[in-house]
Amino acid sequence: MSASILILDDEPDIRELLEVTLHRMALSTRSAGTLTEAIAILQTQKFDLCLTDMRLPDGDGFNLIDYIRANLPTLPVAVITAHGNTEMAIRALKAGAFDFVSKPVNLNKLRDLVTSALSLTRDNSFLSSAQSNAQNITGQSLAAIKLREQISSLARTQAPVFITGESGSGKELAARAIHAQSSRRNGPFVAVNCGAIPAELMESELFGHLKGSFTSADKDKKGLFQTAEGGSLFLDEVADLPLSMQVKLLRVIQEKSVRPVGSHEEVPTNIRVISASHKNLQREIELNNFRQDLYYRINVIELLVPPLRERTEDIEELSRHILRKIAKENRMETPSLTPQALKALIAYHFPGNIRELENILQRAAALSANRMIAPEDLDIPGVSSYKNDANPTGAKRNIMTATQIEFSEDFSLARYLEDIERTNITAALQQTRWNKTAAAKKLGMSFRSLRYRLKKLGLE
Repeated sequence: MSASILILDDEPDIRELLEVTLHRMALSTRSAGTLTEAIAILQTQKFDLCLTDMRLPDGDGFNLIDYIRANLPTLPVAVITAHGNTEMAIRALKAGAFDFVSKPVNLNKLRDLVTSALSLTRDNSFLSSAQSNAQNITGQSLAAIKLREQISSLARTQAPVFITGESGSGKELAARAIHAQSSRRNGPFVAVNCGAIPAELMESELFGHLKGSFTSADKDKKGLFQTAEGGSLFLDEVADLPLSMQVKLLRVIQEKSVRPVGSHEEVPTNIRVISASHKNLQREIELNNFRQDLYYRINVIELLVPPLRERTEDIEELSRHILRKIAKENRMETPSLTPQALKALIAYHFPGNIRELENILQRAAALSANRMIAPEDLDIPGVSSYKNDANPTGAKRNIMTATQIEFSEDFSLARYLEDIERTNITAALQQTRWNKTAAAKKLGMSFRSLRYRLKKLGLE
């Protein structure tokens, strides 16, 4: 049975154009010219999508969005806006619209929108995987439950999302969960750290380039916007974009097309932009470091990821999840926390949030005895030094003794030593707030040597 779409527009020519286009997609349609007529139809017939104009004789598109949200919350609504009326489109997205298309209607964009919207209502095969992905937001605290609910809600729209939260709180994980539950779940999820791309390469990395467009351009290259076609592009630390790139990003989001370096033609894009930053963008705007118009385009809907200190009741479950992951990656028995170690973690304030918890447990798992992590293995402030008969001075343990190492069948000394090196380098970087020069000094090595080890260990 074909999907059914309700079309609401007071212009007969527009209704006819939409009907013909949708019929060619093997979809059935029903049309209405007024808000009253549309609501009456919705009360008697089931639809998979609603397309509505914003200006109606007896109301507007917002009235229909409000009615559907209250009475048919699973029905996607897409709005048709006047050309160039960006403010109206953003208001509609904030109100709960799935997406929008501007007049004169671009039929290719309309087809993409309809296909994407129908995948939300017609294909239920993704639910188990989407729910599983949502469970990656681990924890049963009120903050974690609220976050999962917000993610599920945001996944039902195409609106740009801005994720805010402290460093290490799990912003990328939230972005991946939104993508996995959305109509774009079968498309790529492309993540890029805007602060990690050299300024001179940024335009080429984001938008691509043509062969010969600059000295080292020996072949055509797709940019990240084109790589994410049909999926989601996650712009992490978007506040680190230089102002010159912010102008170009704004145009790409507005026009839904990119112009590769060296090209005179624009390439249409069909992606959802999700961005994030630990910085306060309002403050960055006041300091003239971030464009206000871009802020309004990427921050249609804001999602706050809470810091770990506001989710202390989740620490036990998070720790178990992380330790299982560490064990799987290192092909070892899953370590356990002693009650005292768990108590120490719960009491700690975690300035580095979940990322810091992962680093602490990674280090502790490598250095703990008999796969039991004690408080002194955690190496966090406020935990007393380890004491026993074999260590009467109370010195902190840095390595396992010979009798504590488990020589399994696949034991590798090189891998074991690499794990210890990786753990200590990560700890030094964490303690110096990721300042490589200070970390190298703390580790007793040159900056050049640290860079070599970061590359060798895959920590860059």
